Amino acid sequence: MVQLLTPEGELVTHESYSLDLTHAQYKSLYREMVFVRRLDQEATALQRQGELGLWASSLGQEAAQVGSAFALEKNDFAFPTYREHGVAWMRGVDPMKIMEVYRGISNGGWDPLEHGCNSYTIVIGNQVLNGVGYAMGCTLDQSEDAVITYFGDGATAQGDVNEGFVFASTFDAPVVFFCQNNQWAISQPSEKFVKTPIYKRADGFGFPGVLVDGNDILAVIAVTKAALDRARSGAGPTLIEAFTYRMGAHTTSDDPTRYRHENDLQNWKLRDPIERLKVMLARNGIADRNFFDAIDIDADAWAHTLRAAVRSMGEPAPESIFDNVYADSHEALDAQRAAFLDYHEGFADSGVKS
Repeated sequence: MVQLLTPEGELVTHESYSLDLTHAQYKSLYREMVFVRRLDQEATALQRQGELGLWASSLGQEAAQVGSAFALEKNDFAFPTYREHGVAWMRGVDPMKIMEVYRGISNGGWDPLEHGCNSYTIVIGNQVLNGVGYAMGCTLDQSEDAVITYFGDGATAQGDVNEGFVFASTFDAPVVFFCQNNQWAISQPSEKFVKTPIYKRADGFGFPGVLVDGNDILAVIAVTKAALDRARSGAGPTLIEAFTYRMGAHTTSDDPTRYRHENDLQNWKLRDPIERLKVMLARNGIADRNFFDAIDIDADAWAHTLRAAVRSMGEPAPESIFDNVYADSHEALDAQRAAFLDYHEGFADSGVKS
């Protein structure tokens, strides 16, 4: 397993991967992870308070998401699942756009082309096929852009993911498959459906696989950057298995205490991705207590603004459900919208809220 930063915050060398970052970049990575975690914590609380319909936690997976997205170039394209809040954050997506999706007032959130980040995909594994198709298009366009597509360990059992592997391998698509193995497919542990390490599956499809410590942001950056460079060179895809842990629930409708032991969670807290980078920064004199305190103060202020903004969101007009179904006017859809509006107007005189 590729590792450049131990859980104790010690820098180590690796024979195949290295990373050269400035002190400012190290500090920026710490800040990004702190804010992504705070986003997750606030969204979880907002859901419990009835302000969001659902939330999929990324707690504990900040290094895998922030690190892999940090490795992307501006024109690269990311295809996330519904949990990659750190990826969306790093691609410049306004967190309020994410909140809109989980509050149920937006069907997509943001403009994918503006951010080089596709909208969240709920159908397990479907984004892998989308990402491979986009990557094949990059080849046809003779661009030097690369694609990264995210999925969890459970998604590796889906046909869409394996079909994506086949197409990417056959056409040498410039795509990186990034699997966050957080060890739980909802309530099922990985060993229930994975008999060999996930990254080794790449061998059967004809491209390399790499296992990386998913809680080591430095190793994640180095491995992802190498895979993206390989894709751009025309050498084809790479499968990265980022070994991490889902410290929260699958979603806020899930209760992980019913199927996993508290000891496991406590052991993984010792490998916390944010804490290990914090220790490294302090140990090497890159940052001090004033820096860390200032980040926490900024995160607190930002979280307050986020909460207020979510609570002040208006509700979309009911007929907006018909928007953005087709690019142009469509006769059948127009008829459905008219019938829908006529039905709702029928409640106007009754005093009943439709």
